[in-house]
Amino acid sequence: MYGSYTGRSRMRGRAAGLRTTGTAAALGAALLLAGCSGDGEGDEKKSAPTVEQQPKDKDPYWVNPDGNAARQVAAYSEDGDEKNAELIRRIARQPVGEWIGPDTPEAEVKGVTEAAAAVDRDALLVLYNIPHRDCGQFSKGGASDGNAYRAWLDSVAKGIGDRSATVILEPDALLHLVDGCTPQEFHEERYDLLKGAIQRLKQQPATKVYLDAGNAGWQSPDALFQPLQRAGIAEADGFSLNVSNFQTTAVSTEFGKKLSEKIGNKPFVIDTSRNGNGPYKGGDPAESWCNPPGRALGEAPTTQTGDERVDAYLWIKRPGESDGDCKGGPKAGAWWPEYALGLAGATK
Repeated sequence: MYGSYTGRSRMRGRAAGLRTTGTAAALGAALLLAGCSGDGEGDEKKSAPTVEQQPKDKDPYWVNPDGNAARQVAAYSEDGDEKNAELIRRIARQPVGEWIGPDTPEAEVKGVTEAAAAVDRDALLVLYNIPHRDCGQFSKGGASDGNAYRAWLDSVAKGIGDRSATVILEPDALLHLVDGCTPQEFHEERYDLLKGAIQRLKQQPATKVYLDAGNAGWQSPDALFQPLQRAGIAEADGFSLNVSNFQTTAVSTEFGKKLSEKIGNKPFVIDTSRNGNGPYKGGDPAESWCNPPGRALGEAPTTQTGDERVDAYLWIKRPGESDGDCKGGPKAGAWWPEYALGLAGATK
């Protein structure tokens, strides 16, 4: 029904974050704090994936040593497949967004932010739990109602505490109001929830918040600026673009600047995780967003963008995790090593 919106991001793959529980986050923290290096004492230690942090002046975000890509590197290395291990290292060595699940948000966020703080890095968090999420599609779900969402959000904020974090707030939630995907009866509440989320998160002293604004192939700046204002963009640090999508960085930057001019010159961040070859032009246009072949990793995450309006290039979508059960892919958010290899192998 909504496939005709060919530019939309559609949060295929959002289950990736929902699958990552506080247990996994705590494990990542434990690996960092313990300095686990795979010294050969037992199978568990021998196979423990390890990655290094990127230089802080270039990229201040935390690299999770226990992410899917890092584990895949370890598995390939154990099998003696160094060719594929090296390809997946292109993903494993970069910081990616930690998508916070619905069940234990405070513990999960605390685990991630403490792990990041332990190595003097910032956590990159993605919040994707708005009621009536994704219009009942691949990543349907979200909090049961507004009060449940507010309680969940409060737990997220408590988990952050006074540690440094950058939050990407509710991918697609605003755009689904603009394109009519979300029923009108839920619009007023959603605007209220987004504005309240920004206000609550900004109570944390070291938290930045970027409200999602879709991508350059979906709606126009003229259609977006008033909804962004209504959702509280004035109190946010900026907005995010291209989450889970494939629009090029140049196109996204041009689009972002036009939108920024309409909302007080707010800065923005761009998801460059899979935009190295731009959007997919083949097949059914209605599914151009879902596991498109021939895509490549984009610019590495960095805060050194060379543009004062662009705060950072980020890998918000986790490369190698499926968009949904299309084109031979597993369910949304599941790790798909073959697709990860394709992304890495196509990268120049």
